[in-house]
Amino acid sequence: MSVLPYLVAVWIFMTGCYGLATSRNLIHAVGCLAVCQSATYVLLLAVGYRDGGTAPVFSDLKPGSRPVVDPVVQALTLTDIVVGATVTALLLALVMQVAKRHGTVDPDELRELRG
Repeated sequence: MSVLPYLVAVWIFMTGCYGLATSRNLIHAVGCLAVCQSATYVLLLAVGYRDGGTAPVFSDLKPGSRPVVDPVVQALTLTDIVVGATVTALLLALVMQVAKRHGTVDPDELRELRG
């Protein structure tokens, strides 16, 4: 197995972290968090990939006669996508409430939130 998918996942994650660290807008920060989470999709699919693997349906052949992919990893990836979309929607709703109450989405201008 190639190490390329793992490097791509790290690159996507680091790109999202860089955008998050340099963000001056809460909406941009939520987008960067979504990019960071998309790295987990690539990582999970890279873990579950098998070269020449097919779907684990054994209706026509006996088990062990061909390589199959792990369906649990695919299910975890789909669950990760749904949870990521939900978290992104929740964070964007919170950013909208902050913009309504404080009139800005710049984190440096939110004086009431400082301790």
